Amino acid sequence: MEFKRSHMCGELREENIGDEVVLMGWVAKKRNLGSLVFIDLRDKTGITQIVTREDDNENYKIAKDVAGEYVLEVKGEVRERESKNPEIPTGNIEIIASKINILDKAKTPPIYIKEDDDVSENLKLKYRYLDMRKQSVQKNLKLRSDIVRCMREYMYDNGFTEVETPFLTKPTPEGARDYLVPSRVNQGKFYALPQSPQLMKQLLMIGSLDRYFQIVKCFRDEDLRANRQPEFTQLDLELSFADQDDVIKVNEGLLKTLFDNFTDYDLKLPIQRMDYSEAMNSYGSDKPDLRYGYKINDISEIFKDCDFKVFTDNIKEGHSVRAINFKGQAGNYSRKQLDKLTDFVKDYGLKGLSFIKFNSKDDINSSIKKFLTDEIVKNLIEKLDISDNDLILIGADKNKTVLEGLGALRRKVAKDQNLYEKEYAFCWVVNFPMFEYSEEEDRYVSQHHPFTMPNEEDIDLLLTEPEKVRTQAYDIVINGDEMGGGSVRINNQELQEKVFKALKLSDDDIEQKFGFFIEALQYGTPPHAGLAYGLDRLVMLFAKTENIKDIIAFPKTQSATCPLTQAPSIVDEKSLNELSIEVKE
Repeated sequence: MEFKRSHMCGELREENIGDEVVLMGWVAKKRNLGSLVFIDLRDKTGITQIVTREDDNENYKIAKDVAGEYVLEVKGEVRERESKNPEIPTGNIEIIASKINILDKAKTPPIYIKEDDDVSENLKLKYRYLDMRKQSVQKNLKLRSDIVRCMREYMYDNGFTEVETPFLTKPTPEGARDYLVPSRVNQGKFYALPQSPQLMKQLLMIGSLDRYFQIVKCFRDEDLRANRQPEFTQLDLELSFADQDDVIKVNEGLLKTLFDNFTDYDLKLPIQRMDYSEAMNSYGSDKPDLRYGYKINDISEIFKDCDFKVFTDNIKEGHSVRAINFKGQAGNYSRKQLDKLTDFVKDYGLKGLSFIKFNSKDDINSSIKKFLTDEIVKNLIEKLDISDNDLILIGADKNKTVLEGLGALRRKVAKDQNLYEKEYAFCWVVNFPMFEYSEEEDRYVSQHHPFTMPNEEDIDLLLTEPEKVRTQAYDIVINGDEMGGGSVRINNQELQEKVFKALKLSDDDIEQKFGFFIEALQYGTPPHAGLAYGLDRLVMLFAKTENIKDIIAFPKTQSATCPLTQAPSIVDEKSLNELSIEVKE
């Protein structure tokens, strides 16, 4: 480089007219008009137009020869632009080049570097270092950086100490599948990459650290979707001598700070709390989207004596009939579209979907019209607050199945018809069940993790009626996404061992998997509680994207592969032999 850079490409404005500047960046576009050559020079801050004239022989010749993505340094004077471009911040000025140097040449890129490209996602990820030259990617990565800085400053200001916990740790049960790392030094033994720093942060509380946080990579070997990656980032935190209210208060302050800094939205505190049972029964989800209404209603009582066997059989078996009134939507769904909704809920286990189009009191179109007596219609109108042009969708099945199916249907209709009434909607979901039954393992497993403190009044039910035990756990839900979750932790050995027994872990299992932790609980453990945010999901929220790959520098595909580096890859025989590992064909 011959010169020192004086400005970034997106910084110059009209007040810089007359200044001599040095810019460095990539050629985004070149236009050769014969006697003039225009170059759009780009860096992470934006674009500035560079001009060379035919009478400036040396620079003109260089400008004619450059191509897209060449790396240049340009010295020149800032001038007012004759043909202004209001679409870009630097559109009122240009640089009359006095010196152009080529710092590096570039082959023709395999993908277009422009916002409106139609390149496949796989190709974008293969050439991610080119894709990230786009302003949208730059903007998201900068936003992520700013959010992390804001989080750190808030945590420091509130008395938290940042501590790193190890990546090579001990495999533990009762969670998602671990990524395992073989040990060469300790043949036949394995580390696990942490799904979260759960036990380590509890040990930090036993170690009297009082308030801990870290921004940490976590790993789960599970099937992926749009907002899930095999490696993800958490803001992890823990507080000693704290209860649920203390954790919620600290985190509401953090959320308020983030929304004040990164949106125009005025977040009002405190955030409402919703019992888990209310979330499931009214919204069919433990992460209810409250930007719109359309609650699920139990209408079993209305149909218990009807002639429609599907409904009455379900009610007799202890199942339920439930409905959503999509107000004003009757005219927006044809019979064909309603059939598609029926197919949609089948993916959630619901065998079918009944509909009632209440065009008016005297004009009802329904798949179960012959079973709708005047009494049933009257009761439905009262129960579901039905008025003209309402669409009522009904499911009947096991409670869990019908709630999950109608919950998914509620989200789909709201999205398809753009029924959102609010930009943001928040709630804390509290009083989660301690356990859920696993058909695969034929036992109860932890819904969160086995270190969650049960509600005090439910502790006696741990070994007798585990399905009734509620916990001091809490999730923060924003716009129908779980942004973070945590709980008050168990802080004594006897109760922790009782929970392990409820999970049907043997003494050998407990000792092998958690022996070090059980021992630590014997040396004076403070009451403590914590929470972990999915940082990636939070950044998605502020970036207004539904794809987690948009806010990660080098994301994986849905099949957990990296097109750029070709990871995971085959390991050579020598490396496998050193680890005493044999790969089955």
